[in-house]
Formats: sequence, structure tokens, C-alpha cells
Amino acid sequence: MYLVDTNIWLEALLSQEKAREAQAFLQGVEARDLAITEFTLYSIGVILTRLKKAEVFRDFISDTLEDSAVRRVQLDPAGLKRLLVIQQKFGLDFDDAYQYVSAENHNLILVSYDSDFDRTERGRKTPSQLLTP
Repeated sequence: MYLVDTNIWLEALLSQEKAREAQAFLQGVEARDLAITEFTLYSIGVILTRLKKAEVFRDFISDTLEDSAVRRVQLDPAGLKRLLVIQQKFGLDFDDAYQYVSAENHNLILVSYDSDFDRTERGRKTPSQLLTP
């Protein structure tokens, strides 16, 4: 149901400004209704290990991939080609286009703090929008 963008996971993992909101969303939605892209997974690994937080990444893998039903999605070659079209059409960075096409391919609602998605056809939702009845 929801594709969770990298920035949502990082807010929670790094206790950033919107960490409480991100955590409330992640904990308030059934794990089986959440998805993460391979790209996000690897990006989080790069960022956390660069910050010398390998243990946080190890726990994230356990909590998100091993001990829950969060779905992992990735793009096939056709999806990667579509990414290039979407990137140009909406003026997105590679990583944003990857998330967009992944959400499109799996008919998922994109959950992100990145306002770049607001200029796309599918848009995005923030955790606060989804937490508010």
C-alpha cells in the first residue's frame, strides 16, 4: 500500500527533526502494508556506515527485513528505462525517479518528505497526512 522513501526511514533512524512523526507512521501501519526499494535499502546502508552506525544498519535489517513483512521492491530493466523517461519528464533526480517508478509499478502510495514529488502525476503523502484521519 505504501512505498516509504529513504528520507522517512532516515528521519526515524537518525532521530532527526521529524523523527517522532516518521516513527509514528512506521509503527502505526501494518508492516505488510509497507514497501522499501532496494535502492533505499542500499542508500541507508551507505549513509549509516559512513556515519559509523553499522549497528544501526544491522538492527534496521533485522527489524525491517527479517522480523517483519515489509516488502522489498526493485526495478527490472524496463523499469530502469522508464526511470529515465520519468526523470526527464518531471525533472527528478535519479533516486527520486527510482522511487516514483517503483511506486507506479507496484501501485503504491509514495510516502516522502521530498516536495519534488509534488510536481508529478502521482504526488506523494507525508506521514502526518496519513496519520491524520
